Amino acid sequence: MVTAMTAARSAIETLYNGTCTVTEYQSYKKDNKSTGHQEVPVLENQPCKLSFSKINNTSQTETAAMVVQTAKLLIAPEIIIKPGSKVTIKQNGITTDYKKSGEPAIYETHQEIILELFKGWA
Repeated sequence: MVTAMTAARSAIETLYNGTCTVTEYQSYKKDNKSTGHQEVPVLENQPCKLSFSKINNTSQTETAAMVVQTAKLLIAPEIIIKPGSKVTIKQNGITTDYKKSGEPAIYETHQEIILELFKGWA
């Protein structure tokens, strides 16, 4: 039996036109017993949608006003992305690295996660 929520989720998922890979920076023990760090993909090729919105307020600098743009990831609600994870999104032929920057808004049909450009591991 198809419920209204199942139908709503299916409708939202038809909007997913990208895929994402989630990578964590995990520690491991080296042969010499010291601790090293490495990138470990924990989720690959997950359907998603990256959307952008512009905030009406501008940030004024000494030289010019800047328009602030927000990137938001829409993805299945059961997916868990840890804070600080690198999220590589391929959409419309463009691949960009982001990092999770906030707590997700989780709904029955999807979740929304605010992202910022990935500039390296902290």
